[in-house]
Amino acid sequence: MVVPLRKRRLISGERYERDSKVEALIGELEVLQRDDLIARISITKRSDPGYIPSECLVYFIRASCADNNETWFERLYRILIERVLRSLPRVESFDGKTESLTRGNVRDKVVSRFAELLSTDRIAYVDKLDYFEVRFDGAVASLRRDAQEQAWRDENRTRPIEYDEESGELTPEVEAAAGAFDPFFTSDLDDAAYRLRLEAAIDALPPEQSRIIHMLRQGFPIDSKEQDVMTIAKAIGRSEKTVRTYRDKACSALRAAMANGDEI
Repeated sequence: MVVPLRKRRLISGERYERDSKVEALIGELEVLQRDDLIARISITKRSDPGYIPSECLVYFIRASCADNNETWFERLYRILIERVLRSLPRVESFDGKTESLTRGNVRDKVVSRFAELLSTDRIAYVDKLDYFEVRFDGAVASLRRDAQEQAWRDENRTRPIEYDEESGELTPEVEAAAGAFDPFFTSDLDDAAYRLRLEAAIDALPPEQSRIIHMLRQGFPIDSKEQDVMTIAKAIGRSEKTVRTYRDKACSALRAAMANGDEI
């Protein structure tokens, strides 16, 4: 039997629930031998029919505390951390020659925080991890944004945030701190009024920015090394950096609209 999540919604008091497909898949995977399960979750291509969503992997790594088997936990943990790392900004620059201290710090902070949550969960249930079983990519993105803001503060970057005058794209500093606001990863989504204001704010964005936000909401990656994966950059015919620039402008506008409580 698949163990239900415990975290409850602030407004309704209802428990958070996994996607029905994820729930059903967990039930199917529970009967597999461990080596067979490892083989399945080791598949990295999302387009592969055998690919196992990370939400399922989080479920199994949390369930491993029941038998107190550290070896099994470590096998699952290594695969899960690799998935987390693949979702984070590269440390090296686009030319592959230089490394970004900020990005390195962000990666370290995200991995450290996630490892802390998993470790604590083995001692006492951590309902914050329930988010990772509901929407893994969004939960990791939230950790990344927290880490980016902390890295920015740690490095005392006080000069104004600007766009490159020649390319019109984000400066490296802004790129490192990109995405500090996710309007869809908040408990306010339980509030019908918030959702209506958010939809109105998104509709008020310029067309390309609005489309990018909608695609992010649906889980499309901005870019991917895998040629067969549909990305936002491919869909709108823009470069990865341009998409990120539009995303950050859109998020900035949404943050201002939602923070001010404006009816748009």
